[in-house]
Amino acid sequence: MQRLLEFNWAGVVDFLPELMTGLYYTLLISVVGLAIGFVVGAITGLARISRFKILYGIATVYIEVIRGTPVLVQAIWIYFALPLIIQYTLPSVAAGIIVIALNAGAYIAEIVRGAVQSVEKGQNEAGRSLGLSSRATMRHVIWPQAFRRMIPPLGNQFIISIKDTSLLSVILVPELIFQGRLVAANHFNAVEIYTTVAVFYLAITLSLSIILRFVERRLERRA
Repeated sequence: MQRLLEFNWAGVVDFLPELMTGLYYTLLISVVGLAIGFVVGAITGLARISRFKILYGIATVYIEVIRGTPVLVQAIWIYFALPLIIQYTLPSVAAGIIVIALNAGAYIAEIVRGAVQSVEKGQNEAGRSLGLSSRATMRHVIWPQAFRRMIPPLGNQFIISIKDTSLLSVILVPELIFQGRLVAANHFNAVEIYTTVAVFYLAITLSLSIILRFVERRLERRA
């Protein structure tokens, strides 16, 4: 108890600018990376149920490679190895966005595939019987039903990806963990700083959970 009283919690305020910088980059990479990841995942997920074997094969290889390797390894490869291949050094933030987008996209692809395949086949037949094309049936009949079923697993994946941004400090992305480590190393206040960082992550994930539950309820009312 005496040791706890020695912690300088008020001193954390002095380092809020550094931590807020880390929060900014964490949110930036999360939002942009997940937005791109959702597009990649939607396209790849639909390719996984495509009749075209080439599309199916490319999508399958991408998903298996990403899901079969740790996100930390992906970050190191994209930041340190990829520039040797393309002869261009990626900024750390851009590399971080690519990592989150590619990693989340692979998992979102499987969410999309499962949700679309869970819609009864009769829905597709009903759409075609009304004279809709395959694309129009997917857009107006299948996709709205599948999207409602995606919300819970998408929420879980978004939260996982946000927490995965903490691994990007290894490639010098100035996100929350990176900034927290700098402050803690220079001022020897690890408990206060890392506790504050944990609270920031908790606030982000709880806020996202609340938003997703709200969206899910709204979609259920419209169904």
